[in-house]
Amino acid sequence: MTPAVPSPCISICQMSPKTGLCTGCLRTIDEIANWSVLQDDEKLQILKLVEERTL
Repeated sequence: MTPAVPSPCISICQMSPKTGLCTGCLRTIDEIANWSVLQDDEKLQILKLVEERTL
């Protein structure tokens, strides 16, 4: 069994009114709220989006 995909949360939880993203993990509020019920492949997609948002 493979380990679960870890959350990118770094405990800096503040939503940016400009971007609509959390300033800590760069996820949307929906991505954050749904994280615990998403499948691993969906979580990996979000992590890819987060990586792209840092560029």
